[in-house]
Amino acid sequence: METAQEVIKPEARLKFQVQKVIAAFSILIFAGKLAAYFLTNSVGILTDALESTVNVTTGLISLYAIWISIKPKDKNHPFGHGKIEFLSASLEGFLIILAGIIIIFEAIKRLFISAELTQLDIGIYIVAISGFFNYIVGWYSIKVGRKNNSIALVSGGKHLQSDTYSSIGLVVGLVLLYFTKIAWLDSAIALIFGSIIIYTGAKILKETTSNLMDEADFKLIEEVSSLLEKNRTENWIDIHNLKLIKYGSSYHIACDLVLPWFMNVSEAHNEGKNLKKVLTDNFSEDIVFTLHTDDCRYMFCSQCKKNDCKERKTDFVSLVKWNLETITIEHKE
Repeated sequence: METAQEVIKPEARLKFQVQKVIAAFSILIFAGKLAAYFLTNSVGILTDALESTVNVTTGLISLYAIWISIKPKDKNHPFGHGKIEFLSASLEGFLIILAGIIIIFEAIKRLFISAELTQLDIGIYIVAISGFFNYIVGWYSIKVGRKNNSIALVSGGKHLQSDTYSSIGLVVGLVLLYFTKIAWLDSAIALIFGSIIIYTGAKILKETTSNLMDEADFKLIEEVSSLLEKNRTENWIDIHNLKLIKYGSSYHIACDLVLPWFMNVSEAHNEGKNLKKVLTDNFSEDIVFTLHTDDCRYMFCSQCKKNDCKERKTDFVSLVKWNLETITIEHKE
């Protein structure tokens, strides 16, 4: 008998390993930025350090979430554990917004309470190097996340890359500050990038909330409809009432398939297996497939191209092209 560890797929293990690397890098980068802040006393660098605390926190939360999400479904979780990734990503969005608010507060306070800035050149080097590593790790996280349908890896990678963009702007601002010695530039830099951070967090929060609410992914449904259209057989008279929900690295797909009414149960079952095979052969994600079969009952004769049908009542006219609109229709008369 297989244990839970033995049935975890290699793709799922890869997600977990990638997140471990991200969490480790986040801790190292945070330590560097914190050192830069204490060296320079720059509120601009503090913005970067505060965002890195979010990177560390969410990196560890995502690590735990991915470990839970890759566990096989069980009696208490018949649809698997994938939705925990949406929860972790939502928490990440919330923490990013909170960090942005703190940054803006500190920037405004520094406008009225000035502080001497020191060793800006060293701070600039540390921020630049940290931003470079953030971008590389973020790019890899997004690449693996998209390939394995991990919202936690994708949102984490986007956050790391947004951190890089803010680091680039911060470096430019700090260089100006270094040469001009204009003190208020430090607060202005923090205000700008605090606002950008809040915007990034709001985008992540909106996306993950939509996934928690099982919002339809029309782009993915269109992809599925095109795939079925390309592989349709003459026995697949029509497909409708298609629904698709993402649970972590799994797709739960349900649809109605119209078959010739004179098919026996075994033949209808084989058609269903062929339909599922089309999906599993073209998606790397786990497919949980639920099929309801309908009989044609002569109503689809004009749309049925089956050549050897002895029960045809009307001539064939044209096939109904399967697309986002036709394949998701709930009922057909």
